[in-house]
Amino acid sequence: MTRFIFITGGVVSSLGKGLTTAALGALLQARGYKVRLRKLDPYLNVDPGTMSPFEHGEVFVTDDGAETDLDLGHYERFTGVAAKKTDSISSGKIYSNVLDKERKGDYLGKTIQVIPHVTDEIKKFIEIGEDEVDFMLCEIGGTVGDIEGLPFFEAIRQFSQEKGVGSCIFMHLTLVPFIQTSGELKTKPTQHSVKELRSIGLTPDILVCRAKERIPEDEKKKLALFCNVKSDAIISAYDLKSIYDAPLAFHREFLDVAVLNAFQIKPSKKPDLSIWKDVSKNINFPEGEVRIAIVGKYTKLGDAYKSIAEALTHGGIANNTKVIAEWIDSEIFEKENTAAYLQNFSAILVPGGFGERGAEGKIMAAKFAREKKVPFFGICLGMQMAVVEAIRNLGEIKNASSEEFYYPYSDVKKDIVPIIFHLEKWIDKGKIVTRKVTDYKGGTMRLGAYDALLKSNSKVSKIYNAPSISERHRHRFEVDINYKEILEKNGFIFSGVSPDGLLPEIIEISDHPWFIGVQFHPELKSKPFSPHPLFADFIKAALMQSRLV
Repeated sequence: MTRFIFITGGVVSSLGKGLTTAALGALLQARGYKVRLRKLDPYLNVDPGTMSPFEHGEVFVTDDGAETDLDLGHYERFTGVAAKKTDSISSGKIYSNVLDKERKGDYLGKTIQVIPHVTDEIKKFIEIGEDEVDFMLCEIGGTVGDIEGLPFFEAIRQFSQEKGVGSCIFMHLTLVPFIQTSGELKTKPTQHSVKELRSIGLTPDILVCRAKERIPEDEKKKLALFCNVKSDAIISAYDLKSIYDAPLAFHREFLDVAVLNAFQIKPSKKPDLSIWKDVSKNINFPEGEVRIAIVGKYTKLGDAYKSIAEALTHGGIANNTKVIAEWIDSEIFEKENTAAYLQNFSAILVPGGFGERGAEGKIMAAKFAREKKVPFFGICLGMQMAVVEAIRNLGEIKNASSEEFYYPYSDVKKDIVPIIFHLEKWIDKGKIVTRKVTDYKGGTMRLGAYDALLKSNSKVSKIYNAPSISERHRHRFEVDINYKEILEKNGFIFSGVSPDGLLPEIIEISDHPWFIGVQFHPELKSKPFSPHPLFADFIKAALMQSRLV
């Protein structure tokens, strides 16, 4: 029988529901259970694909091409379970499905209402694939009391009633603030949050209380009394040095035991937490240290490049090294000297992005890394800008640029040679996919996992130790294969291409310590217990460079 755990939040957002959900999934796995984690977001966007990184953080892409919330990245990094399209839903998608059915006449002329039509659609989503796992963990975005979240709360209330006793539990994450002037922890916000939750028909079985430090037993007893929750189901979620300490910390707080008790399951064995002990040891007791410059355009919000930051940490774990990532706005290089900012770093990473803003700064960063022999990692747009730099300065096509920055993508018509072109046709699982400039923006990119063939004896083939790979993509523009000859004459290698040989996937420089650009997003598949090979090798190269500086 599949059991459902619904994770809700109160008081304020950004308390760490996604991290808590991911850590709980890891703990249940450590006890031998099969899990799947899902995110239900109340916003009206169909998905985060068209949302600004400043607005919502990064877009996490699944193998099957879904653009999802960044919390699904946490889910994958902690459990290793590859997320699917069916693991992320929004109010926008739910309402879109309902309205499509209404237009088709599926409701047989009935008046369409939130209850039962919207809530029924949510419930159908929750139970997709339920027979495949022991535990289904469903995180509800936002906070209790948000007007847009009410249909989701009502849906899970109905769902728990329909599934019956012992099938569903509710875990509520709240804030227990510490008031500095009085020197007290305040439980009242949590009490009010639980009161709000109960007013809509949901009673928490477990309270996870976010605080700076562990919550004393007296406060736990107070919360248990006023919130009608067992005292051993009051769990402290306190500040940690690393998010990867969370599974061990929650185990020490008996979160996994509280969940099993709520389902009246007697633990059959102790959890095997050896991988998390190893991860924690490598993160907290590194032997080395490197400084990496990340030159991007969304650097003011850390969550915009969340998976890259975590993948760098994983690369550090693989090398028992602390990675100090410093975020640099690429626009700075369009006004100030590049070397002044980059000369003291052991490596440079240029991530993806959209639009022309900051592109010239990324080009300058690639040029610095190429000329100064500093390890360089270009991802998606980062790879494209490295190619533009090489064509301009080595191929002597001074006005080389991307079609993305050219009319009709830009408001101003420019005299450029577009060596990065809009992808109008490609093959996805044996089928031809076509896209026009005038297509809707949402979900129209080259999305999800695609295969690439690696050139034998290239650096990347040795790093992957495989003749072919599958990596996740999210982009509309590609490097024009027609410029391959110019690049190869100047020391570049097209070391990874699509199976049909038409789309460049990876470039590298043969006589450079480490200069690799990839069209895909390897950071999306990296995990602390299984670092992505490109990030592991990149940090290894940075370590070697740090000994030369």
